[in-house]
This record gives sequence, structure tokens and C-alpha cells, in this order.
Amino acid sequence: MGLFQKLALFLGIKRKEVNVLVIGLNNSGKTTVVNHFKNDEEKIEKTEIVPTVGFSVEKFQNQNLAFTAFDMSGHGRYRDLWEHYYKDCHGIIFVVDSSDRLRLVVVKDELDLLLQHPDVSNRRIPILFFSNKMDYKEALSSVKIAAALGLDKIMDKPWHISASNALTGEGLQEGVEWLTQQIRE
Repeated sequence: MGLFQKLALFLGIKRKEVNVLVIGLNNSGKTTVVNHFKNDEEKIEKTEIVPTVGFSVEKFQNQNLAFTAFDMSGHGRYRDLWEHYYKDCHGIIFVVDSSDRLRLVVVKDELDLLLQHPDVSNRRIPILFFSNKMDYKEALSSVKIAAALGLDKIMDKPWHISASNALTGEGLQEGVEWLTQQIRE
């Protein structure tokens, strides 16, 4: 990157492009989270959002960062695809359905596999957790989700958990602001 490009990036004239993975089990709200950040003309009606098969690539902006979000399917047979995108990602958004108590153990297993993967374990990749569907009566608090996933044991990566409701957008901006700051650092 040349001097003028660095100066333009520093002054905020040019946007820095970053890749983020959006992962989590199926039906956790990943696509709805990503949809919230898209331009109004690109947004999908909430009633038209369907489960992701494989993955989809979406773009959105926050501050002077241009995000390319790889919205990965959370269905069991597609989770092996996640690891093929670890190497080139600058951050991870891990969406957890806070009302799905039964599969919290599966979420923990997937998180452990992620953290042990060689393309992740040796890097300081920020991980943003969305404790989604907080509007459900049976939803666990983000504190209980963090405890169940053992997030306090993650010492070598910055992480943040944000209570969210992807349908209303509650908690999403706060989380992406944190991720933006971490990626800049």
C-alpha cells in the first residue's frame, strides 16, 4: 500500500475492506443480523428470509470499514465449510439463539472447534457474539450464555457478547461498533 493510499485510509477518504464470518447454528438469526446492516434498497423483507444453504456473501459498511460478510449455513452438514474461510477473515460474528437451551452444548462444541483450528488459534481475531432472540420468554441472558460457552476462558482473542434481537435491530449496532473498533486496532 502506497503512502497516498495509507494517508487516504487514515483520513477516512478511502474505506478499508475486511472479511467477517457470520457463523452459528441453523435458525439462530445469522441472515437476519446481516440483513439489518445492508442498504435499505438491498434489504430483504423479514418475511422473505429463508435458511441459507452453503453460504451467501453480503456487503455492508460501518464507519470507514467496508465489510464483506460470509453468512455461513449453520446446518450440521454445512458446518465443515466454516473452516475454509478462517484464514482470510478479519473478524467473526457468532450468532447464538439464546432461546435454544437444548442446543447450547452443540454451540459450545462448535466454538471449541473454531478456537482450536490452526487458522484461528494462532491469530488475534476478534469474536463478536450476538446472544440473539432476547425477546423470547425462555431466552437466557447474555451473561448465562457467556457462562455456558465458557467465554471467560478465551484469553488470547478479544471477544464481546451483545444481547440482540435481529428482527428489531436491538443490540446489533453496539456489537458491530465494537467489532469495527477491534478490527481497526
